[in-house]
Amino acid sequence: MMGGRTCLITGSTSGIGKELALGLARMNANVVLVGRSRAKCEETVQEIIRRAEGSDVSRNQISYLVGDLSSQASVRQLASEFMATRQRLDILLNNAGVFLARHTATVDGIEGMLAVNHLAPFLLTNLLLEKIKQSRPSRIITTSSIAHKGAHVDFDDIQFERRHYNGIRAYGQSKLANILFTKELARRLAGSGVTANCFHPGGVRTNLAGENPWYYRLIWTIISPFLISPEKGADTGLYLASSPSLEGVTGKYFVKRSEVSPSSEANDQEAARRLWKVSEELTNLSRT
Repeated sequence: MMGGRTCLITGSTSGIGKELALGLARMNANVVLVGRSRAKCEETVQEIIRRAEGSDVSRNQISYLVGDLSSQASVRQLASEFMATRQRLDILLNNAGVFLARHTATVDGIEGMLAVNHLAPFLLTNLLLEKIKQSRPSRIITTSSIAHKGAHVDFDDIQFERRHYNGIRAYGQSKLANILFTKELARRLAGSGVTANCFHPGGVRTNLAGENPWYYRLIWTIISPFLISPEKGADTGLYLASSPSLEGVTGKYFVKRSEVSPSSEANDQEAARRLWKVSEELTNLSRT
C-alpha cells in the first residue's frame, strides 16, 4: 500500500518520530524527515538505512528538510520548500512535541508548548493542505497524549500570561488542542478524500524531559524502565498511516490501534471551532 507514497514526519530524528520514519521506509514509502539540525538529519538517514538492512530501503527513498517548529517563519519556510520540491504528500505525521517545565516564550512571543505542540502542526498542515488534497486519498495524523484527560483550554489565558504557569497543565492543554484540531480539521475536510486522526502512543521512553531542570530529568530517569520503547510507541501511528481498513475513517482518537473516546472536553465542537479561530490569529493565517 505504501510503495511510492510520500510521508512527511516532524520530530523524526529521535524517539517515536525516528521509528515512524523507519517503519514507513520499510514499507517502501518515500520518507521526508523534519529536524532542527542538518547533521542530525543526515545521521538519522544513515541510521534508518542501516537498521532497515534487508528491507530494500534505498537512500533515494529518504530525504529531509531542516526546520525549527518553535519559529513560525521556519515552519513557513519548511512548507514552502516542501511545496516547491515534492510532487505529492500522501501522509503528514505531525509528531514533534516538547515538554517545558518552565514558562518559555518562542521567537514569536508565544508560550513554548502551545507553539510547538499545537500551533506548529496547525500552521504546517494548513500550508500544505493543497498538496495533501491533490494527493488524495491522503491522511493527516497527529501525535496527542492521554495527558489531554483532565485538561482544559483556557481561552481567556491560553498562554499562561496571567495564571501561575504549570508545565504539566500546559502540556495537557497542548495535547487536548491536538485532538480538538484533529476533529475540526476532519469536519472541514469532510468529503475531500483527506482524513485526519490522532493517537496516544503510550508512556514512551524518549528525551521529552531532556531540556528541563535536573529534577525533571531525574524523575524521567527513574520512571524510564517502566516506559515502553519508541518502537512500540510508534506502532499505532504506523497503523494509522498504512492500514487499508482505515480508509475514510476520520476525526478519531486511537490508543493501541483501537478507536477510543477522548475526554468530554476533546469532544466539544464549539471549543474546537473556537480554538481554530484563535490558532488562525496566533499564526496570522486569518490574514492570508
